[in-house]
Amino acid sequence: MSQIQSPTCGNLVAVLSIDGGGIRGIIPATILTFLEEKLQELDGEDARLADYFDVISGTSTGGLVTAMLTAPNEKNRPLFAAKDILSFYVDHSPKIFPQPWGAITRVIESIRRILGPKYTGEYLRHVIRERLGCLKLHQALTNVVIPTFDIKQLQPTIFSSYKARDDELMDAQLSDICISTSAAPTYLPAHYFKTESHKGEVREFNLIDGGVAANNPTLIALGEVRKDHFRRDPEIFSSTKYIDCSKLLVLSLGTGIPKNEKKYNAKSAGKWSILGWLINGGSNPLIDAFTHASSDMVDIHISAVFKGDLESNYLRIQDDTLEGPLSSVDISTKENLENLVKAGEKLLKKPVSRVDLETGDYEIVGKKSNEEALTEFAMKLSQEQKQRMLGSSSTRT
Repeated sequence: MSQIQSPTCGNLVAVLSIDGGGIRGIIPATILTFLEEKLQELDGEDARLADYFDVISGTSTGGLVTAMLTAPNEKNRPLFAAKDILSFYVDHSPKIFPQPWGAITRVIESIRRILGPKYTGEYLRHVIRERLGCLKLHQALTNVVIPTFDIKQLQPTIFSSYKARDDELMDAQLSDICISTSAAPTYLPAHYFKTESHKGEVREFNLIDGGVAANNPTLIALGEVRKDHFRRDPEIFSSTKYIDCSKLLVLSLGTGIPKNEKKYNAKSAGKWSILGWLINGGSNPLIDAFTHASSDMVDIHISAVFKGDLESNYLRIQDDTLEGPLSSVDISTKENLENLVKAGEKLLKKPVSRVDLETGDYEIVGKKSNEEALTEFAMKLSQEQKQRMLGSSSTRT
C-alpha cells in the first residue's frame, strides 16, 4: 500500500469535512471551487485541495465529493478538480434523481415509495464505478474518512485510510464506499459487497447512508487523526499534545438547512402515522430529523472546543436559509440545480456565522464574509504547505 505523509510533519493538521445532503452537495462543491481557485492564485494552477488537507472526510454526498477530490489519475494527481465536481452534480443529478412528470407518474412514484426505495440507484452506481473504476481506499492521495452504517451489525462502519493501512479487509473500493455512504433509507437501496485479503479472509458489508451515524463527520475525522497519533506514539494519549486543538486547522462545510420557519411542527406531527413520518410533502421527516440533529450536535460540540483564541482554527460554513425545493435532497430540476449553485455563491458573500451553544441558531460573528474567511484559510494552508516543503528539503540535505 502507498504511504501517505503523516500530518505531524508540519505545524498543523488540516482537516476538511463535508456533510451529507443529496443534491445539496452542490453548495459545498461551490465553496470548494472557490477555495481551490484561491490556492491556485497562491501556488499555481496545478494546486489541488488534496495537496493541502491531511484528512478529507465526507458523509453521503460529502463522501462522494471526498472520493472525487482524492482519487488519483494515471499520473497520481487528483482525478477531479473542485470545479469538475460542481459540473458532475449539475450534469448527472437529473439522471440519479429522475423527476416525475404528470399526475400518473406521480401516483406511480408514490406507490413505488411504499413498496421500495424512491430511486433504483442504478445510474448512480454506474456513474460512480465509471469514474472511480477499481481504485481502492489506500490509493487516495491523502487520508480519507467516510462513515457508513452496517444494518446487519447495527453499528457504524467507518472507512478510513488509517484503518486500511492496518487492515486489508477495510481497504474497499472507493466506488463501493461511495455507493454505501449515499444509500439514504427510503431514497436509495442498501448496498452489499465484500472484501477479501490475500490470505483468503473475507468480510461482508451490508451498508446504508453514513448520515445515520454522522451526517457531519468532523468529529469522526478528528477521532481518526488522534487514534493514529496514539498508534504511533502511545505516550501521547496522556500528554497535552493529544488534546492540543491549536494544532488543528478545520474546515467544515454544510449542505444547507431549512430557514427558521421550520418545515414541520408538533401539531401536525402528532397525527402522523408511520407513513407520515416517512413521506410528507415530498420530504422524509424522519430522515430530515436525524441528519440535521447529527450535524448540529457535532457543530455545537466543536464550536465549544474551539472557543476563545482557537476560534480562527475552525471554520464552519452552513446556510440556514434554504426554502422550498432548495432544502430538498433530490429535486433535480434544471431550475433547482441552478438555484443551488446560486445559493452556494450567495453563501460565500454572507458573513461568517457560528452556531449558538444555547439556542442552536446561527449568529453572525465579526465582520468577515465566508469568502474573506476562506481566503485567509487558503493562506494558512499555503503557508503550512511551504513550511513542510522547506522541512522536507532540509531533512534531505
